[in-house]
Parts: sequence; structure tokens; C-alpha cells
Amino acid sequence: MTTSTMTIARSELILGGQKSGKSSRAEQLAAEWSISDPQHEVMMIATAQAGDAEMKVRIELHRLLRQKKLPRCQTIEETIEIAKVIEQYSDPKRFLLIDCLTLWLSNFLSPPPEQNNASPSDLAASFLQAHSALLNAIHACRGPIVLVSNEIGQGVIPLGAETRYFVDQLGLLNQVVAQACERVTLMVAGCPIYIKGTA
Repeated sequence: MTTSTMTIARSELILGGQKSGKSSRAEQLAAEWSISDPQHEVMMIATAQAGDAEMKVRIELHRLLRQKKLPRCQTIEETIEIAKVIEQYSDPKRFLLIDCLTLWLSNFLSPPPEQNNASPSDLAASFLQAHSALLNAIHACRGPIVLVSNEIGQGVIPLGAETRYFVDQLGLLNQVVAQACERVTLMVAGCPIYIKGTA
């Protein structure tokens, strides 16, 4: 699958720190896919939850910027069942963009208080099931799929046990998703570094 300026992998994981250019890179790939064929579609699966006023503003800003870059992009907001959405909308002519796995993990491990009735072991078991379903959905996806996630394990080890657990779980999630994807790209200051696969 190629576009006018870059090759689009069948599946790609884009990693990076905060404001490293992860989402912009994913949207650039989606835009290239969209303009390469009038029948091509782009669908974004957004995992963010607007838990406070700052997050609501951040989400709305992302929507406005995305509308400019990808005016024909459809957006589905799904905080938990992203594997089911991938399976439902997978199509050879459709580019799926999942942004992001970090917030998806956070939704599992830190649910809102009104939904926080499950024990930690139940939450972990539920996440492992969703984890497996996501990998299966990536492998079975019939069109290109790009997943965005944060690289947060390169700094100081956090003091809090919950934060350490989250960093560990995100690192493990990134590893298995990277194994499932054809290409893995690390974004540093807006520049892509190809960790797996070719440019």
C-alpha cells in the first residue's frame, strides 16, 4: 500500500514522549492514505475521556485540528472496547487510527469512581482479555491500522506503587503491540526514527 510520498505499513505502532509528534505523524499517514485514492476512508478511534475541564478543552482542540488535516475523517469515541470497533470497521479501503493506547490503559486501570466496583485482580483480568482481543484485531485487520502510544519508561522510577505499576503495564503493552505490528516508529522532537520495518 503506497501513497504519493510515503509507504503506509499494514500495521504500525507510533511511540514517543508527550508532544513528540506522535499524533501528527499518525494524522500525516492518514492524510496520505486519504488523498491517494478517492475511495479511501479514514476512521479515528479516540480513547480519551473528558474527566475535567482541561481535558475537555484538549479533546476539543484535537477535534478542530483533525478536521483541518482530515476533513473526511470519521471519529468514534471508545474508551474500552477498541478491539470490537477495529473488528467492526476493518476494511481494505479504510485506514484505522487508534489514539491512544496510553489512555486506553488508563481507562482500564483507573476507571471513574462510579464504575470502580471491581477489585484490582478483576481489573487486571479484564485488561488481559482486552489485551488479547486487541492483538487478534490488529492481526486480522483488513486495511492499514496505526496505533499511537506513549513512551514513558525512560525517566526516573516513580515513587508511588500505582504509578510504577502503570508504567510497567504500559511498557509491556507497547512491547506486545510492537511485536504484532509491521512497523514501529519512535517520534523524537517531531522526527521519526524507525525501530522496526522500513521507512
